[in-house]
Amino acid sequence: MAPRTVAAVHPAHRDDIADLVTRRPVPGPGLDQVDPFLFLNHHGPQVYEPGNNGLPFGPHPHRGFETVTFILEGNLAHYDTGGHESVIEAGGVQWMTAGSGLIHAEVSPPSFKRSGGPMEILQLWVNLPSQLKMTEPRYTGVQIDEIPAIPIAGGQGTLNLIAGSFEGVTGPIPSLTGVFMSTLNLPADGSAELPAPQGRSVFLYVVRGKIAVSGTPVDAWHLITVNNDGDSLSIKASSDAVLLFGHADPINEPVVAHGPFVMNTHQQINEAIRDYQAGKFNGNGPLLAVGS
Repeated sequence: MAPRTVAAVHPAHRDDIADLVTRRPVPGPGLDQVDPFLFLNHHGPQVYEPGNNGLPFGPHPHRGFETVTFILEGNLAHYDTGGHESVIEAGGVQWMTAGSGLIHAEVSPPSFKRSGGPMEILQLWVNLPSQLKMTEPRYTGVQIDEIPAIPIAGGQGTLNLIAGSFEGVTGPIPSLTGVFMSTLNLPADGSAELPAPQGRSVFLYVVRGKIAVSGTPVDAWHLITVNNDGDSLSIKASSDAVLLFGHADPINEPVVAHGPFVMNTHQQINEAIRDYQAGKFNGNGPLLAVGS
């Protein structure tokens, strides 16, 4: 495999939401998206005191894309108008296809509000092509013990496989668009040579630690973009590191985003707003009372 070279290193900009520590590497200055990866929020790490109000993401609508939520520390309750409900613990992942539209909430369970504790969460938005934007909504939540932890060659770290295939193993969440998605743990001085097929968009964000990609240093809270000049990523960690690593075929279609809706035209955005206001996102009925 020939390693890809780094095109640019993009810092995550601080953009707190109330008392929730939040950093966002994309979209940001000079980087609108890594097609089809639209948006990443990194919440935390932080510690909540007992008797807290929890996460602020009460009921809100989405249409036209998917949300992938990684619970690194703490836990997260999910409710939506498709009738899905779960509490995912640390190490688990939620993958929601908003498709034609639903309303969901991502909040802290009552136990976390009572007791507090550490919290760190990543949320990634993945675009859908025009022919799938109005697909039926769906949701999958997986706990840590459902995610294959695959040793990296030479025993230098672990790849936690969420979607796609690696070393003959398939992740627990099927992607409608063939997205490969994982988290990666590398020890200090550990290295990895990961497949990054030519022509695919690569998404690599450093959650913790310091690494080098093809010799280019990358610190925590930075995202890299790579050139289309190889078919792998060569990663070397200089400290214990946690990475978010994925790749996907670019969609190469117009993107028109307005708040929680991502479509191809302004007309479709207006239709999404009208449909939401008309109650067409209610699915199986009103959203469950969350956090009770």
